[in-house]
Amino acid sequence: MARDPNIPDAFDVFTVVVLRRPPGAPEMSDEALDALQARHLAYRADLKRRGLVVANGPFDEQSDESYRGMSVFACDPAQAARLSDADPSVVAGRLAYDVMEWWVGAGSLAFPLADRPVGSRRPMPDD
Repeated sequence: MARDPNIPDAFDVFTVVVLRRPPGAPEMSDEALDALQARHLAYRADLKRRGLVVANGPFDEQSDESYRGMSVFACDPAQAARLSDADPSVVAGRLAYDVMEWWVGAGSLAFPLADRPVGSRRPMPDD
């Protein structure tokens, strides 16, 4: 079978973590939520300073309000999961996460502020 011309010859593969509010997230006072959010933001900022996260931020105007934000990690999915497990908001049960690899056409996305290569270049696997 001929190769589909709509599929790029190569992909850049990035590790993405999507944060979401899980069903049954614990209720907290406004003061406790503010303190937790401050710890969550500080944790994410530290990951960025350490070069483990290259881009992250909240969602807005999303079709599903449970989705809260996304991070692009400069590590493999297993390490991104371990790092996400330690996020104070995940530990508190206010956030859950999904880890995935995101395949985009090679060269279509860059992280100019990253101090090291992000992702890996791969061909489309054979089915």
